[in-house]
Amino acid sequence: MDADPPSKPKASLSSLKTSPFARNIALTKLGFGAGSKIVAHSLMNIFRGEVEKSDANREFYRKQAQVLADELGKLKGSVMKAGQMMSLFGQYFLPEEATNVLASLQDDTPPVDWKVVGPALEQRLGRKRLAELDINEEPIAAASLGQAHRARRKSDGLELVVKIQYPGVADSIDSDIRTLSRILAMSRLAPKEIDLEPTFSEVREMLKREVDYRAEAAFTEEFGRRLADDPRFVVPQVLRDYSSDLVLTTTFEAGVSVRDETVKKLSQARRNRLGGAFFDVFLKEFFGWGLVQSDPNFGNYRFRLGSDKSGADDQIVLLDFGATREFERSFIDAYADVVAGASLHDRVRTLKGAVDIGMMQANFPDQVQNAFAEMCELITEPFNTPDDPTTPPELLTANGDYRWGQSRLPMRVANIAARNALSRYFRVPPREIAFLHRRLAGVFIMLATLDAELKTRAPLFKALGIDDEAI
Repeated sequence: MDADPPSKPKASLSSLKTSPFARNIALTKLGFGAGSKIVAHSLMNIFRGEVEKSDANREFYRKQAQVLADELGKLKGSVMKAGQMMSLFGQYFLPEEATNVLASLQDDTPPVDWKVVGPALEQRLGRKRLAELDINEEPIAAASLGQAHRARRKSDGLELVVKIQYPGVADSIDSDIRTLSRILAMSRLAPKEIDLEPTFSEVREMLKREVDYRAEAAFTEEFGRRLADDPRFVVPQVLRDYSSDLVLTTTFEAGVSVRDETVKKLSQARRNRLGGAFFDVFLKEFFGWGLVQSDPNFGNYRFRLGSDKSGADDQIVLLDFGATREFERSFIDAYADVVAGASLHDRVRTLKGAVDIGMMQANFPDQVQNAFAEMCELITEPFNTPDDPTTPPELLTANGDYRWGQSRLPMRVANIAARNALSRYFRVPPREIAFLHRRLAGVFIMLATLDAELKTRAPLFKALGIDDEAI
């Protein structure tokens, strides 16, 4: 849950449509509205030239998606979260204009009034237990499934964060997903030839995980145990006495956003140190533990800056483990082949790993396989040796460190991925890939935002178990 303060206050919602019936009516009206606009748009296209028609189509997709995003934001709950997830999967089959608009749901959500969430909190914790806390009724963060409030335990002054799930969210998931799938079909944003049922099944499964606060509490504690001996990281402690199936209370852990001016003004060495730690924790999660917090939202990571000017006591605070995914070792090993193959320019190994995890088929044409391998080699560009001729020289320092802030790597990769997604060979990838790549992209963007200059080949190869003399 993003804890960054919004750029300007958003009006809180004084009520929520929580019953499946009320939500279905709202969504069905949206669907019929979309259908009528499609008819009008199609008729107007008859009288347009090709260039004008293309421009009109792009604007139509943008407006359709904007209406959808606006309504989902008002409904909150699982249907809004599903809209966010569709922006993740949608990069493989939705028009770019639609994906961009749906992505805005990630960080533009109004909070819900205390008169709605307060009673829900009391019902779950009980009046006596709730009386032990002083809770600020103004949320510090609001998302699709719930919102978070600062609190203080009266007995000892312990600073806390209370995360409250919106009433009715869990009960409406199945109904919301069914209705949203129909709306997407009616809006014609998705190509008819793509079967979206597997995508919606994955979204449904992920939503049910994210509303399970007991599981999130367990994941938070698990990450805390695994990182307890690494002073670079801080994980909040769960307070079970003030938690339930719909409420999660943890210690408040201070820190600033990567966007904060104090972070931007840090020395290059300190930003490199933070970037290296951020990269290391991803390697631990995926290759080491098979347990990945898959939500890369910047609000889920805070920097606690120490007093040592070298950055030796700087820490990264890890927040919100509701989107944690577990990966099978067979998947991790196959994905490791893709990464290792691309880093070593061993296309046989790259393609073998891709086939093993279902990203492509062995009978794809040679040109398709080569295009895929080239894309993988671009993604792993930061892991090249300093003398690799495929790395643009302006992206390396005199010491051979990779300049993440100047690489524009996510954009360069996204452009290639978008072109491949239009072909009949690359459609919606295996579900594990979408969420893993969401987090991996978040790692790359974080390092770019820190403007880090790092050699990351050695820690990657260590995680892969590769003894490379060229490190």
